[in-house]
Amino acid sequence: MLKKLQINFSTLFGLSLLVLSLWAIANELHEYNYRDILNSLAAIPKSRLSWAIWLTILGYLVMIGYDILGFSYINRSLSWNKIALTSFISSAFSNTIGFALLTGSAIRYRFYSSWGMSAVAIAQVIAFANFTFWLGMFAVAGCLFLINPLKIPTQLHLPFVTVRPIGVIFLLLVAGYLVGSIFVKQPLIIREQEFRFPDFKISLIQIAISSLDWILAAAVLYAVLPSNISLSYLDFLGIYLLAMFAGVVSNVPGGLGVFETIILLILSSKASAAAILGSMLAYRGVYYFLPLLVASGLLGLYEIIFRTRNLKNINKL
Repeated sequence: MLKKLQINFSTLFGLSLLVLSLWAIANELHEYNYRDILNSLAAIPKSRLSWAIWLTILGYLVMIGYDILGFSYINRSLSWNKIALTSFISSAFSNTIGFALLTGSAIRYRFYSSWGMSAVAIAQVIAFANFTFWLGMFAVAGCLFLINPLKIPTQLHLPFVTVRPIGVIFLLLVAGYLVGSIFVKQPLIIREQEFRFPDFKISLIQIAISSLDWILAAAVLYAVLPSNISLSYLDFLGIYLLAMFAGVVSNVPGGLGVFETIILLILSSKASAAAILGSMLAYRGVYYFLPLLVASGLLGLYEIIFRTRNLKNINKL
C-alpha cells in the first residue's frame, strides 16, 4: 500500500511539473501577441536566426556540464544520458519560469531519486550546480566590468557610476573561492549545513563551464540584434551580464521586464526601441520558449513511460 502511494505521489508530482510547463508556455504567448512574434522573427535574417538556434543548442549542451561535474564532486556516477535528460529539462524550466530552487531543483529530485540517488546526494548536486551558475557570472562579469566598465543608467539608482566596483567585488569572490579550494581541506559548517570546497581542478572547470554558458547565452541575443547597431560583442556582453544579473536577482520568471528595461536603457541611443524589443522577443522565443517546449514534451513522454512501467510493476505484486 505504501509503495502504491509513493508511486501515485511521484506520478502526481511529475504531472504537476508538466502542467506548470504548459502554464509557462501559455503565459509566454499571453505576454506577446502571436503576430508580433511572427513579425519579429520574419524581420530577422534567416542566417542570424540559424546562428541563434545553434548557439542555443550549444549553450544547453554546455549546461549539462553542471550536473556531470556535480556528480564528480560528490564521487557518484550515473549514466550520461540520464544526466543530460535531467539537466536539459531542469535548465529549460528554471531558465524560463524562474524560481530555480522550486523548478529546476524539483525536477532534478524527481528524476535522480527515481534512479536511486539519495536525497542528500541530490541536494549536493543541486547546490553545486546553482553555485557554479553564479561562479561563471562573477568571473566573466568581473573581468569585463573591470577592464571595460560601462556606465550604469541613473534610473537604476545604484550607488556606483560605472560597473567597475561591482567587477572588483565579483573577482574578489571568485579569487576567494579559488584560494579556499587550494587551502581549505576541512568542511565548513554554514547554517548547520556542511560545505566542502572542491579541489582546485574542479573549481577551474566550474568557472570554465559556467563562463562559457554565459558567453553563449549573450551570443544568442547578439546574433538577433538589429544589424545596424554598431556594438562589439564584448561591449554587448557587459551590457547583457548587467541586465541578466538584475533579472536573476529579481527572481521574476526569466527576468521578464527587468532584463528588457536595462537593455533598452543602454541601447536606446543606438537603435529604435521597437527594433530592440523585436530582437529580445526573438531571443526569448529561441533561448527560452523553444527549449521549454522540447523539455515539456520530453517530460510528458517520460511520465507516460514511467507510469506505464509502474502500473506493470503494481500488477505483478
